[in-house]
Amino acid sequence: MDWLFVIIDWIKGLGPTVMLPIVIFIIGLILGAKPGRAFRSAVTIGIAFVGINLVIGLLWTNLGDAAQAMVDRIGVSLDVVDVGWPAAAAIAFGGTVGTWIIPLSILVNIIMLVARGTKTLNVDIWNFWHFAFTGALVFAVSQNLALALATAALNAAIALFLADWTAPGVQDFYSVPAVSIPHGFSAAYVPIAIPLNKLIDAIPGLNKLDADPEAIQRRFGILGEPIVLGVVIGFVLGCLAWLGDAAVGNFGVQLQKILGLAINLGAVMLLMPRMVAILMEGLIPISEAAREFMKRRFAGGEFYIGLDSAILIGHPAAIATALLLVPVTIALAIGLSTIGLNRILPFADLAVIPFMVCMIAPITRGNIVRGVIIGTIVIAVGLIIGTSIAPLHTAAAIDAQFDMPEGATQIASICDGTNPLTWLLLNFSQLGGWIGWIIAVVIFGVIVFLYKRNPVAWEIAAGAPKPEEQAAEG
Repeated sequence: MDWLFVIIDWIKGLGPTVMLPIVIFIIGLILGAKPGRAFRSAVTIGIAFVGINLVIGLLWTNLGDAAQAMVDRIGVSLDVVDVGWPAAAAIAFGGTVGTWIIPLSILVNIIMLVARGTKTLNVDIWNFWHFAFTGALVFAVSQNLALALATAALNAAIALFLADWTAPGVQDFYSVPAVSIPHGFSAAYVPIAIPLNKLIDAIPGLNKLDADPEAIQRRFGILGEPIVLGVVIGFVLGCLAWLGDAAVGNFGVQLQKILGLAINLGAVMLLMPRMVAILMEGLIPISEAAREFMKRRFAGGEFYIGLDSAILIGHPAAIATALLLVPVTIALAIGLSTIGLNRILPFADLAVIPFMVCMIAPITRGNIVRGVIIGTIVIAVGLIIGTSIAPLHTAAAIDAQFDMPEGATQIASICDGTNPLTWLLLNFSQLGGWIGWIIAVVIFGVIVFLYKRNPVAWEIAAGAPKPEEQAAEG
């Protein structure tokens, strides 16, 4: 079997920007697209993701610098190091479970497609690491590889269900036809955001507050445009990070850093939607081929292409909400540490907050105030979760032979280390091993059954337009 492991490791080593075009090209051919058109589509999508990753890198670098400055000014010391999602992905893929996760997740997807258990073909192979991460934690606590793989497979199945459930809302809000998001991190917050949004609906005053980007732009004119909003938020974050900090230098140096952050965050707000538009240009031929394929094989059944949630984070509502949550996250980390509920110092993974809130935005219809409120709650809960599983996170890193940061005794990451779905599956696996896993499968089956009984109501709750709204748009 050594040859199989070599092939799997080679595929993982390609990275998402190379792996995705290859997968898209092969799928395009299978769906009946002409080779030339499938190739151009695949390459366009790959290049779009290169652009998206460059913009995310710009966001990551600037947010990281500002966050580190805020933390340094406060002088707080927390002993669990946030190593970031790249390290978490390396741990997930590099561990025992990660060796098997790609063929396992593909098998789960094929079985569910054949059994009509999902409409999503998940081509986002790189992000299978989220499922491997869950399995790695289970393996760390149980040393039972079969149970760890079964839990990772269940996580993959749940992600496909969440992708189907949220697809109508995501497609309508983000204007991405025929796409769903089976992202193991982003999709996990949908079941939490829905009841919290309903709770806000019951709060007088707050329930009437119209704070989506369009409403803000109508009220504030040019100051409400996404690019200007990014500049304003960047300026405020820069002031919190560097204004008055003698360690940075004189006022002139401080102002340089503040203005640099403002312009860079404005650039993120402008460039990210442009990169997503390029991606959609490449995806259209594949979507058309998929629709024709489904008409021929399944009498016109719906079919979604499962993509990375990175295609969503450029929306003004998602990125503005995420930027406002950066200082909130740092404040929560400090506040919760004073009562013994948090030991994580957020830093490397602050740039993944857009991924946390991007699938909440359709539920709130882009209301930034609601997004910040819901985001504050899920981040607070996430920090508590991340602190509780930090020992297992560290054990999984050791199994993957991860090089621990110098001086760190325990590590964590906001991306998946604070994921409520990962935490739930881990706890079920600790509930009597296989018995807990079976209970989790039964609960998942009941949820799917309830969804199938009334999918329209569930999809409306997750942000899909109501039938009368669809008729009006038509």
